[in-house]
Amino acid sequence: MHTSIDHVFVGALRPLPPEGQLTGMFKQPVDGPVAVTAEGLAGDRQADRRYHGGTEKALHHFPVEHYARLAQRYPERAALLQAGVLGENLSTRGWTEETVCIGDLFRAGSVLVQLSQPRRPCWKIDHRLDAEGASLFVAQEGITGWYYRVRETGTIAAGDTLELVERPNPELSVAAYWRATQAHRLDPATLRAIAAATGLAPEQARRLAERAAWLENNPAGG
Repeated sequence: MHTSIDHVFVGALRPLPPEGQLTGMFKQPVDGPVAVTAEGLAGDRQADRRYHGGTEKALHHFPVEHYARLAQRYPERAALLQAGVLGENLSTRGWTEETVCIGDLFRAGSVLVQLSQPRRPCWKIDHRLDAEGASLFVAQEGITGWYYRVRETGTIAAGDTLELVERPNPELSVAAYWRATQAHRLDPATLRAIAAATGLAPEQARRLAERAAWLENNPAGG
């Protein structure tokens, strides 16, 4: 399983209209190799480090195919909806949340990365696209993209092959994970099994285990 990296994007902090909050969503494509550390791409910034960036969200990957779905929903924004607009670092064609799994290990250039979690869309997507409800649409459609942690640092470049080298959780695609975690009530045992998945971001595993405990203590109809 492999695909080509079409674009690598990095961005500095800029004000986000209309209110001027700082964001790292405005990214530019980079030609040539880019250094990758445990925190992500050299020169890439995130404004609110509580929710973006860090070792468990070092690289954001977003399938370019999703922009066509967004353009269909928001035709008035179609000209804007191109690779890089939602702040992704890596853009590819051919892979979606249905075809990659939590914990997948990929080699790209001299870098080894591991898929740690989906991206959780936030209100900044609405502002970036000037489209009310866009973040909710992304969540409902499950077109979230996903994050990597960096297992081996090095360099990466547009045109590099992104190749699967290990899949510890073949039953847990990003899409399956998203559907399960968005369900109103899920069997606590299922949540605990998902929380134990190899490679899942520790914070997400903790949240799922806590949710399982809450459901056990608050049964439906109890």
